[in-house]
Amino acid sequence: MSADTAPGRRSTWAPLTGAAHSIALEVLLDGPLPRSELARRLDLSAGSLTRLSKPLLDSGLLVETRGVPDPATGRLTRPLDVDDSRDRFVGVKLTADTAHAVLTTLRAEVVASGEAALADRSPAHVARTVAGLVHGLPGDEAGSVRAVGVSLGGKVGPDGVVDSARYLGWEDVPLGASLQDLLGLPVVVDNDVLSLTRAEQWFGSARRCGHFAVVVVGVGIGYGLVVHDQVVDRPDSGVGLLGHHPLDPHGPLCPAGHVGCAEAVLSTEALAARAGLALRRPVGVEEVLDLAERGEPLARRVVDDAARALGTLLAAVGNFTMPERIVVSGENARLAEVGRDALDAGFGAGRNPLAGPIPVDVQLTGFEEWARGAAVTAIRTFVLGSRR
Repeated sequence: MSADTAPGRRSTWAPLTGAAHSIALEVLLDGPLPRSELARRLDLSAGSLTRLSKPLLDSGLLVETRGVPDPATGRLTRPLDVDDSRDRFVGVKLTADTAHAVLTTLRAEVVASGEAALADRSPAHVARTVAGLVHGLPGDEAGSVRAVGVSLGGKVGPDGVVDSARYLGWEDVPLGASLQDLLGLPVVVDNDVLSLTRAEQWFGSARRCGHFAVVVVGVGIGYGLVVHDQVVDRPDSGVGLLGHHPLDPHGPLCPAGHVGCAEAVLSTEALAARAGLALRRPVGVEEVLDLAERGEPLARRVVDDAARALGTLLAAVGNFTMPERIVVSGENARLAEVGRDALDAGFGAGRNPLAGPIPVDVQLTGFEEWARGAAVTAIRTFVLGSRR
């Protein structure tokens, strides 16, 4: 969906094209920046930069910061920055039973958060619940919210229609249009892993990395990929392809009947089931990880086996897509920390000895971070004109 501002709130980003837009985007992602650095990055003369940045300063989109010595010339300069106090964005992450929301700045800094239970999963009820949650977030008294992003586990079309969402039991739900009618604001709907990937690319650990992968370990197994600075947003991105990558030919079955696939070995349900069998009692993933850290032998075995399998999965991602780095995220990403030695062993065993190293970053992710990812989708749509 388009992310122009609501009636009466014309965006200063919307008319920008070419070099002027590039200046604003560089400052948003890396500012404050001296003019000499901006000119170098964009291959502009000092005069061209001054001419192009003046309307951005006059409109208030960019501001001059406190004077500092220019690293290129040594002269006192006033770097350019964005005024991220002007615009606010809301991100909402939907699970099977809860809507989690955050209010952020233009740089995705969270300034308020909230959540609301979903009494039922009907699209109409979920849309009303989300609208109430958005309206109830503190911090938008001045009406500064420019766009709302919503993310969920499932396949989402570019028009905001949820083609399928297994955890919600939805098919062909026009969620974006429904929410836009209720909120009177632009709404963009996205797959949750893709939103998380977009957040990592602009404001996360993979910032300024043009080729990286995100592997999410949680209730399901998710995968995001950035190539040549572009998030790979294909129609199949939301169907959980990596979750059915085979890892253990003698492993358990996943709900789809695959033997030993990533979802059957690494998902929350799979980890809890195996740990429960080993410990002879119901146990959650966090408790298993705590026990493994304390040296409990059965928990240690469960964690190391799973971490080794995760390493094998990451090696496959590295072999197939050759990224500069891999980010492990999701509610069970701590598995990669507690079982790091086993993960490294599985990763190394799956790689050619002559292959170059691939850094593996672990990002522990709660629902606020998922919602922040949805906000970044809204920010990107506001700034770029699409969720790409």
